[in-house]
Amino acid sequence: MDFLVLQHTPWAEPGRLLWREARRHGLGLRVVRLWQEWIPDFKSCRGIILLGGSHGGEREKRYPFLVEERRYLIRALAADKPILAFSLGHQLLASALGATVGANSRPGIGFVRGHLTHEGREHPAFARLGRKLPLLKWHGQAVLEPLPKHLSLLATSEQCQVEAFSLAGRPHVLGLQCANHAALPEDLACWLERDDQWLASLPSLGARPGDLLAEASRLRKRVGDDFARFFADYLRLVA
Repeated sequence: MDFLVLQHTPWAEPGRLLWREARRHGLGLRVVRLWQEWIPDFKSCRGIILLGGSHGGEREKRYPFLVEERRYLIRALAADKPILAFSLGHQLLASALGATVGANSRPGIGFVRGHLTHEGREHPAFARLGRKLPLLKWHGQAVLEPLPKHLSLLATSEQCQVEAFSLAGRPHVLGLQCANHAALPEDLACWLERDDQWLASLPSLGARPGDLLAEASRLRKRVGDDFARFFADYLRLVA
């Protein structure tokens, strides 16, 4: 069961946790670097994973491949392909489904506490997780409420209203604003170094890089265990 992984920027890679869980389940990941490759036909893959990126509000003008990616997602949705989207990918998926994406109340950098809604606790991919989840955030834009009626809100936080959603009746179409697939300190250190231009444009990180890395180290086991359960249950959902 192979998945296409759509990568938007050189630094925002699949992440150590996603690679680890893919190997554990014998899942092939074909990473497509969208700034230099055409997107393959989705008919040959089992599903699609969308990664993150720090593009701002003018991103489609600066990165024209996002326009074609949106058209691709609309076709994949029409074919009922499983789609799992993180961070920027979550926003692109929501937009393709008719939701509004705009500036969040404040940039989300570092770990926050997410809360599952009733619908979230009922979703198969979240069923073995606690109601409160540590979420790694790395975004200035967000999916805004109100959501279209065909989307179900699965998780929220004080920093962001729409932390996760799924398509009603199709739980295998799932978006998460967090980047927990790459939440280990080794990945976070790379993000802090290589996404420095966007970070420098923010009025404040809210925490020092050293503190963010210390928090990632403290949460390593919890985040890793949660992601392992989540990803295993998502694969069972689409198998």
